[in-house]
Amino acid sequence: MNTSKSILLKLIDDIPENQIQEVIDFVLFLKNKQNNQVFKDLLSASESSIDFWNNDIDDDVWNNV
Repeated sequence: MNTSKSILLKLIDDIPENQIQEVIDFVLFLKNKQNNQVFKDLLSASESSIDFWNNDIDDDVWNNV
């Protein structure tokens, strides 16, 4: 186990029982923040690829299908 994780686990072991939920909430906040960034990155990538399909040639082809 790496040193940072060992330190974190030791700190968690030392936290009073009445503060554990706050730590859980913070960890979930960090995970959610990371997931939101991944979603924003995917959204940005998908929006940039839309321009590829937005052109007059494809519009004419699909209008006749």
